[in-house]
Amino acid sequence: MKGLLQRVRGARVDVEGKTVGAIDQGLLVLVAVEPGDTRAHADKLLHKLLNYRVFSDPQGKMNLSLKDIGGGLLLVSQFTLAADTQNGLRPSFSTAAPPALGAELFDYMLAQAQVQHATVASGQFGADMQVHLVNDGPVTFMLQI
Repeated sequence: MKGLLQRVRGARVDVEGKTVGAIDQGLLVLVAVEPGDTRAHADKLLHKLLNYRVFSDPQGKMNLSLKDIGGGLLLVSQFTLAADTQNGLRPSFSTAAPPALGAELFDYMLAQAQVQHATVASGQFGADMQVHLVNDGPVTFMLQI
């Protein structure tokens, strides 16, 4: 499982011109599910997202987590992150999970996030989404579980 996290001042996801998820300060995370991923992988990635120290403390060091600052978490499914880009000039998606597994694990992770964190929003699995964000820093990290 992969999560591309971006520290944001604000972010939202629109589908067909309507906002389906939005947060103020926090993390926008693009999530990719790969074959062989399980709920345990989703749990581990979520734990890292909620506790990864990417926000500045009063001394300006990245010592605070999303939980510490009480920020929002916006999860967006992004199967293209799982693409194999090693060969040629066109990505291969053979390394991405089948849609049924992707949806199951993304929905599971979203449900767990809603239980564990106060402010959680999401995109719409499988939809054509427009993602708007103000990247803060910019700060972006790829987490792979």
